[in-house]
Amino acid sequence: LLKDVAFKTDAYDAAQGADVLVIITEWDQFRALDFDRLKAAMKTPVLVDLRNIYKPEDVTSKGFKYTSIGRK
Repeated sequence: LLKDVAFKTDAYDAAQGADVLVIITEWDQFRALDFDRLKAAMKTPVLVDLRNIYKPEDVTSKGFKYTSIGRK
């Protein structure tokens, strides 16, 4: 149904070689990502969390540039 969409098996597969990973869902499999594994898969460790499921200090302490939306 969706032309030119590349489906991936998991977050790590989707992150392979990526400059930015954007979380747009609250699904459980995205709530406990292994940041070391994720960082190793990515070209640039940038995470944009549109659901605010992570604490900024947890992500930045792993070497990511982290942005969330609507957090005080």
